[in-house]
Amino acid sequence: MAIKHNNAIPHNHFRKDWQRYVRCHFNQPGKKKSRRSARQAKAAKVAPRPVDKLRPVVRCPTIKYNRRVRPGRGFSHAELKEAGIPRKFAATIGISVDPRRQNLSEESLKANVERLQEYRKRLILFPRRSGKTKKGDASAEEVKTAKKGDGLIKSTSEILPIVNKVSVGEGKLSDYPATENAYRTLREARSEARLVGVREKRAQAKAEEAKK
Repeated sequence: MAIKHNNAIPHNHFRKDWQRYVRCHFNQPGKKKSRRSARQAKAAKVAPRPVDKLRPVVRCPTIKYNRRVRPGRGFSHAELKEAGIPRKFAATIGISVDPRRQNLSEESLKANVERLQEYRKRLILFPRRSGKTKKGDASAEEVKTAKKGDGLIKSTSEILPIVNKVSVGEGKLSDYPATENAYRTLREARSEARLVGVREKRAQAKAEEAKK
């Protein structure tokens, strides 16, 4: 039987052999344990260095979420320049750099510069060659203190966390007085904005009548 136009195929009992394509994830608990042990092994291997890079504080996109802050991809060149850290040197000391990012406000620039300066103060920079220290390298005592750690190196997100603080305009509903009717206030404001032209015209007509 020839197939024409958009007609349905009769008796379409195709053997798909679907059992071959089914995949069950019964190894989730085991994989969770293996990932954890891999993270611990990596932390011990790179010790006493942190296991992740320092990330900037950025605002979430869109009006709906821009009250929140989160870790960004990397610091901009302007932030590194303001903090006095060369961009090529920053990548070698665990600072993430994003050359495409731009600062659109002074607040974000200032916050990330302070974050970089705080990280630079806490950073213990080992000399590349033992016994040959350069400018900015840690002293022998600081290196010994860092090597005496317990091996469980914290991440930079734990040492310098990014916390969402409640601003002045944001608060709980219990902070506002119960006597204020928000719905009525909004409706009155909307009505006044809509009728402003009509009321001006009416007032002008009354004033003209009073002059006559």
